[in-house]
Amino acid sequence: MKFKGAIFDLDGTLLDSMPFWENLGSEYMKAKGINPPKNIDEILKPMSLNQSAQYLKEEYHISGSEDEIIDEILGMIEDHYFLKVPLKAGVLPFLERLHKENVRMCIATATDHELAKAALERLDVLQYFDFIFTCYDAGVGKNTPEFFLKVLELLNTPKGETVVFEDALHAIKSAKAAGLSVVAVYDKSSREELEEVKAIADIYLDSFEDWEMIL
Repeated sequence: MKFKGAIFDLDGTLLDSMPFWENLGSEYMKAKGINPPKNIDEILKPMSLNQSAQYLKEEYHISGSEDEIIDEILGMIEDHYFLKVPLKAGVLPFLERLHKENVRMCIATATDHELAKAALERLDVLQYFDFIFTCYDAGVGKNTPEFFLKVLELLNTPKGETVVFEDALHAIKSAKAAGLSVVAVYDKSSREELEEVKAIADIYLDSFEDWEMIL
């Protein structure tokens, strides 16, 4: 599979960050000295940060205002990206190989730009990417093909020679609808959608340690 451009998702694809996001609510409650119920993360999953703060305050009487709760959660998120989140296995040698092949690479993520940059810089891989493009930059989410078309325009590589690397089903569907080839990368957070992911993607990787099969 030869290509000139590569569009990489961040969380769950390059970074092993999804366990943090999946357990953020319960970890916040523990930090506040509250024993979280087993289903708290499932309850909070579909909520925005503002909705989560409101819910936690109303249901568990957490001290401080909703804005203060939001600030504390944002602080936990910043600490994770600035200090802790690791690369997934096999990512570094794969990026090094693409760099040697003169493949243009970028990040396309729903994560805040500064958090993404901080994590990539700390992990010493920021230099491989031409730019970081976020849903905020696009003005649309990754659930629409428009997002990927905007990234492609910035990357300036031929559509037929550009590949999207993604773990999430909704983003894989959007990238395919935009006419792009997709390499799906396994992440535990998408395990319930695995069969559909495999069916839609052009190539499926259990891990970036298997990267040689796509070059």
